[in-house]
Amino acid sequence: MSSLTEQFVGLGYQAGWQLLRHLPERVAQGLFEAGADRAAGRNKAGAQQLRRNLARVVPQAGEDELDELTRDALRSYARYWCEAFRLPAIDVDTLLPNVELAGKEYLDAALAEGNGAVVALPHTGNFDVVGVWAVRHYGGFSTVAQRLRPESLYRRFVAYRESLGFEILPLTGGESSTARTLLARLRANKIVCLVADRDITDTGVPVTFFGEGTTMPAGPARLAAVTGAALLPLGAWFTDTGWGYRIHPPVRVSGRAGVAAATQALADVFAGDIAAHPADWHLMQPLWPADLPAAAQPPVPVGQE
Repeated sequence: MSSLTEQFVGLGYQAGWQLLRHLPERVAQGLFEAGADRAAGRNKAGAQQLRRNLARVVPQAGEDELDELTRDALRSYARYWCEAFRLPAIDVDTLLPNVELAGKEYLDAALAEGNGAVVALPHTGNFDVVGVWAVRHYGGFSTVAQRLRPESLYRRFVAYRESLGFEILPLTGGESSTARTLLARLRANKIVCLVADRDITDTGVPVTFFGEGTTMPAGPARLAAVTGAALLPLGAWFTDTGWGYRIHPPVRVSGRAGVAAATQALADVFAGDIAAHPADWHLMQPLWPADLPAAAQPPVPVGQE
């Protein structure tokens, strides 16, 4: 991305946060839905990859059904962005009654044990709204953000989420070790939330996901193994009137040797939630090695030939 393009991208996001909060909700939603439909019609690389990803989720779908699902997923993704731009101006007391969350007892039990909780989730629904819910009920949590370009855009995202009460730690380039900070938070019986369905650092562990081999981040399971924190998968989706979430029972991590098995268990839970709400999975990057250029494909893990 050129520096000029980066500047335009940064200005676009800045305008979104400054202007969209002042539009009537229906007008803003209509604009974003129209943009999603336009993206579906143009069918550029991101939409094509989203379609390939969704084809794994619903392998029985015909071409027309897959086209419709891809359009619905783009609309869902647009809804996320519309809500993200407007969220800082929304009264939390009017927001939270529209949150439907099951499984809170698992998080309460984890914190009662005193070792903290690692909440792992895929790129589904609206992460920010459940984060606002967690701030209201538990006082906050820590999470990790990937550095974006331009740097000004990354800083805006950090400022946006910090304004909601989240503690944001950089994936790379921080003043102190993010891993050590996360360990310290868990040892203080705090909550750590990590998006865990995409291996962006290429250091993940092999899993089978929707019947096909790939890798997923080992960080959530490793943190749980080292600290004794509960490892809790979280499902997220949109409802007609708000947002749906489910905290699943804890995934067992049998010490450091059990990290791979726990990561596979997370993948299985993610797959179940995504299959139930496929249009709310917003992953438009390659996830499986088969979708990478031949030169970029990693070696097939032993046992997954």
